[in-house]
Formats: sequence, C-alpha cells, structure tokens
Amino acid sequence: MRLLLVEDDLALQANLQGQLVSAGYSVDVAGDGEEGLFKGREYPYDAAIIDVGLPKLDGISLIKTLRKLDKSYPIIVLTARDHWQDKVSGLDAGADDYLTKPFQSEELLARLNALIRRSVGQASPVIENGPLRLNTSSAQVWVNEQLITLTSYEYKLLEYLALHPEQVKSKTELTEHIYDQDFDLDSNVIEVFVRRLRKKLDPGAEYGFIETLRGQGYKLKVFDNK
Repeated sequence: MRLLLVEDDLALQANLQGQLVSAGYSVDVAGDGEEGLFKGREYPYDAAIIDVGLPKLDGISLIKTLRKLDKSYPIIVLTARDHWQDKVSGLDAGADDYLTKPFQSEELLARLNALIRRSVGQASPVIENGPLRLNTSSAQVWVNEQLITLTSYEYKLLEYLALHPEQVKSKTELTEHIYDQDFDLDSNVIEVFVRRLRKKLDPGAEYGFIETLRGQGYKLKVFDNK
C-alpha cells in the first residue's frame, strides 16, 4: 500500500516514515500543506496521514481540498492533545479517523490497516480465498495451511491484488501502489514478481491464482470459500 505522510516536524516525519516502511508500506512525505496538496492530487494513494498544524496550508484546509478534488482514500488526521476542536474539524473536513499526539506507532498501524481494509470492503484482517489465506496484520500467507515465504515486495503485490479481487490491475497501477514516486514506472519488475509469486504459491499450476489479461494487467482469481 502507498501512503502520503504530511508532517512538518521533520524528526517525527522521519520516525513515522521509518516505522511505516518497516511495516511494509511505501511512503511519500511532505513537509507542508502545499506540498501535501500537490502530492495528494497527483499521485495514487491508498491512505494519507495529515497533521493539523502545517505551514503554508493547514491540515484542515488540505483535507477539505482533497475531498473537493474527489480524493476518496482514507485519511487519518494528527492533532495535539489539548486541541479537541481539531479532531471535530478534521472529521468534518473529511478525515476518517484521528490520533492525538503523542501516540504509539502500533495504534497508528492498527487504525491505518483497518481504514484501508474497510475502504475496499474487507472488514477482517484475514483474507480467505479458496486455498489462499493472507493475514494483512502479520503480512503472512498460507496455501492449504502451508506458510509461504515471500519477500516484502512479493507480499505487497499479492496483498494489493487480494484487496481488489477480480479487478484487473495494470503494471503501472501496481508499480505506483507498491513503490514511491521516484520508482521507474517502465521497469518490468512487476512481471518478475508475478512469476515468482506463481512459482511460490502454485508450483504445480493447479490453482492459477494470478491471471494475466494480455495488454491490460493482472487480477487475482476468486474461489468459492464454501
């Protein structure tokens, strides 16, 4: 999943970015509201974390503007402990949740994961699809109850497809959602990851988990879980 983090406290920004990357997210950062608006408008995000007290353009105005631009990805607003009005203003502006500083990174990750799941209609952290099972909280994958070892980016690609079952995702879209904005979108790395996933998840080509639609992209096959 690809995130936008808008925070002007550079120490906190770096700390949060490191924790989010360690949790498997690709993170673009902005240090003020104007930069946050540019990135939030121009790049495809799965969620955003926005501080209220931003220079150039405050967080509440940033959220309002993104919503007016029909940016519907989940937004968590960060507020100061004694500014309860900011929580209300943030939610009224279009934020989906808030966190009061200081907070534990585990709480941020839990809220973020829940918001992203709900935004695609997946309430549970565990995605079950026939013999395939993903735990999005622990980033673990099983096929027929056998734990499969994946690299970070292999997992990111599989998770994105699993959160959008039966939806065709182009190589460009997949690249944009698992890497930051500086990655070379012309790379064939997605094809490499798909080949690796097929080999690891389905070495006998029994299930055909990932389907290729020539000229369009890839989608995850949906199984009947009954």
